Amino acid sequence: MDADVVIAGAGPTGLMLACELRLGGADVVVVERLAERTGESRAGGIHSRTLEVLDQRGVLDRFLAEGELQPVGHFSGLYLDFDESESRHPYPLMILQSAIERLLEEWASEIGVRFRWSSPVGGVHQDESGVTVELDTGDAAPAALRARYLVGCDGGRSTVRRLAGIDFPGTEPTMTALIGDVELPDLPEEYVWVRRRPAGDYSAIAFEPGWYRVITSEYDRVPGRDEPVTFEQLRQSLIRVAGTDFGMREPRWVSRFTDAARQAARYRAGRVLLAGDAAHIHFPAGGQGLNMGVQDAVNLGWKLAAVVRGEAPESLLDSYHAERHPVGERVLQNTRAQSALVRPGAQTDALREVFGSLMVFDDVNRHLRHMLNALDIRYPVDGDHPLEGRRVPDADLDTSEGAAYVSELLHSARPVLLDLGGSAEVAAAVKGWADRVDLVEARSADELWTVPAVGEIPAPAALLVRPDGHVAWAASADEALDPAALRTALATWFGPPLRG
Repeated sequence: MDADVVIAGAGPTGLMLACELRLGGADVVVVERLAERTGESRAGGIHSRTLEVLDQRGVLDRFLAEGELQPVGHFSGLYLDFDESESRHPYPLMILQSAIERLLEEWASEIGVRFRWSSPVGGVHQDESGVTVELDTGDAAPAALRARYLVGCDGGRSTVRRLAGIDFPGTEPTMTALIGDVELPDLPEEYVWVRRRPAGDYSAIAFEPGWYRVITSEYDRVPGRDEPVTFEQLRQSLIRVAGTDFGMREPRWVSRFTDAARQAARYRAGRVLLAGDAAHIHFPAGGQGLNMGVQDAVNLGWKLAAVVRGEAPESLLDSYHAERHPVGERVLQNTRAQSALVRPGAQTDALREVFGSLMVFDDVNRHLRHMLNALDIRYPVDGDHPLEGRRVPDADLDTSEGAAYVSELLHSARPVLLDLGGSAEVAAAVKGWADRVDLVEARSADELWTVPAVGEIPAPAALLVRPDGHVAWAASADEALDPAALRTALATWFGPPLRG
């Protein structure tokens, strides 16, 4: 084998997955069709849940140093409020994708991820023991890498997905949007946010001093998939929608997107898996795409690493599709709704007015922000404790070594059994998994924990936290602890216990 895992695509999803796999002890090669980074800014923000997972790995400060927290969010241009009690990182971080990729690549290189540039995937052949990945490097004979698994993180037009024979059903585009980073010397306002007009809508957002992210959307105008995108097209689109180009000049980058929404029918085909845009594409309303891809990677990474290490059965990989496919479905649905809510016309005007009047209610606002921030995700579980299946709150703890946060316990990307009640049964139950699960004894600094979509609950007596920060098992302080249920959860997620 040339590597345990080959990852196709060096975007945010592929980079995050590579880091997760390396933390889990897997040997990783990332192959990228491009010769080098383009510097294109692309996506522009990180949401609460993604900030949390970066914090769980101890690298969040790198991103905070280069971005700017924004205490506002939106659903189809209608503003949302945030609640600081729901997360240690309740506000979105405005940071360009180009910076995100650079920071993730630096981290990946630090921990031993290998890269091969100018190496597009040209063929995929899998058998019982591994996958052969052919690379079109331009040489007379294509290069090939042999790995135990291949993960396609190679975008919406994924070659890996096509070669693996995975269907990509969904809905066709009904509009087109142009996007570019330009100077706008004649813009009379500091920024413009989803300004709707009869011909469409436009936005102009200042990401850097003097530079604006301009987005125009025109409906029932769908160009050919491979039609080139030019600065002049963006300028003319802005004139049609806004009536002026605001002196637009000096383009750094121009691109196009639509409201096409598609999702891979399955996220796994044997030894080939998909993540990020290779698994799902959608209208980029609310900036959910990059965040969902990173969260795909964090869900898959520890599972694939455990299988590669031989500690967990290959069937664990099936839980990746079971958990993340419904999340992708929900994002496709809410972005379809957001696309419909922003279309021009009197009917949509009325719909937005009604929808906006509902958003003043706390329950509605809370539901929408949880959905966009991915704070309310609950993976399928057998237990009935309100924490099971959900992301663990980043609670304040008192440990033998001093004060700590739950997130700090996850820096090594290992599962944690957190004993908050001093139970001898907890320590006894985990002995068979001591080689792969960290037992931490602590006390909760707060009697109540805030859980999005649930509310306040009593601090648990104990909980088993997966490396991705989701709770596999929890015990209430006012009920008898069930060691058998704990051992079942340990075996389900982290493989059979050690013998002897």
